[in-house]
Amino acid sequence: MVLGDKIKELRLQCEFTQEELANRCELTKGYISQLENDLTSPSIATLIDILSALGTNLKDFFSEEEDEKIVFTEKDFIEKKTESMLLNWLVPNAQKNSMEPVIVELSKNSATEEDVPHEGEEFGYVLEGEIVIHLGKKKYVCKKGESFYYTSAKSHYIINVKEKTAKFLWISSPPTF
Repeated sequence: MVLGDKIKELRLQCEFTQEELANRCELTKGYISQLENDLTSPSIATLIDILSALGTNLKDFFSEEEDEKIVFTEKDFIEKKTESMLLNWLVPNAQKNSMEPVIVELSKNSATEEDVPHEGEEFGYVLEGEIVIHLGKKKYVCKKGESFYYTSAKSHYIINVKEKTAKFLWISSPPTF
């Protein structure tokens, strides 16, 4: 790790000039410049003062953060096709997360597998067509532009009783797909 580069990056994020940072730490602008160019090394006490002025601390400053993937494109999706269904996992390896978003295309007159009661919650939004949610002994119709939400405490599955494919976003928490 290059200390000077990281201090400069933090200073710029805070929108401080070298002189402003120096004044906040009772140092000189020249010292901050030398520090950022790795021409000098600060004492621990001076580094703590500088980091405090920059809104951070030693622990956070020296921790190496992994870049977290935030945006996923179609090339990242994982697809599984069965005779009656097409599943697209929108976030790779989502089973390790708190929720798992999937786009489901359910063929005409087809159903998802029945899921036994378990802890969790499920949410969906119908993008195309119409589905029927079987939750315990009750049935709920959900059409294009409508959403559904339920706890997973009862047996449940989704069926498409229409003659055209239904497409919906289905998010389960925790992941169950």
